[in-house]
Amino acid sequence: MSPLFQATGISKTFPVGSERLTVLSDINLSIEPGEMTAIVGASGSGKSTLLKILGTLDSPTTGEMYFRGKSLIKKSDRELAAFRNKSLGFIFQFHHLMPEFTALENVMMPTLIAGRDRKKMEGPAKELLAQVELDHRIGHRVAELSGGEQQRTALARALIMEPALLLADEPTGNLDSRAGNLVFDLLHRLCRERSLATIMVTHNMELAGRMDHCCTLKDGLLIK
Repeated sequence: MSPLFQATGISKTFPVGSERLTVLSDINLSIEPGEMTAIVGASGSGKSTLLKILGTLDSPTTGEMYFRGKSLIKKSDRELAAFRNKSLGFIFQFHHLMPEFTALENVMMPTLIAGRDRKKMEGPAKELLAQVELDHRIGHRVAELSGGEQQRTALARALIMEPALLLADEPTGNLDSRAGNLVFDLLHRLCRERSLATIMVTHNMELAGRMDHCCTLKDGLLIK
């Protein structure tokens, strides 16, 4: 059987004057349901660029990607947007929450974009906020939440559509060690409980060591 997600021969180059700068070169990566893979590397090594490509937010210069055996490269922009909404969850270093809305409304936002019934989705959103230990903060706006609480809200939002694959870009990088460890512990537990495949970019080698696989991005190459 095919892996849940597979990237083969991914490269990315950018024009620099009359030359081309190679950021990624012949990247190969596959992940099964429930697996957690860390990607580490120096700042500027291309980790975030790689994660954007894996999340179909950017296109590779060459290479192919498959989800459940079906090509993603051949999909239209509209098809990719639908794919991201339904099958992928994203969490970034900065939470990207909407400040005018409450924690509950922010968690529900992907479901509203997908056209789901608001009343029917309140229950699952409240349940997720309880799972990230924020059931007492559901009516609070973003400015009333601490940094750790904001990131836990972002985690709940990333999971509300029940994605098969979670992509996390330095999800603890903007937090102190206590809040960061709490966010990672919750992410780790929820991924295990949901058999959720996870690819996480991080500088934190301690957290990377708690995941199933750790790959290093160096000189454009992904080293397992």
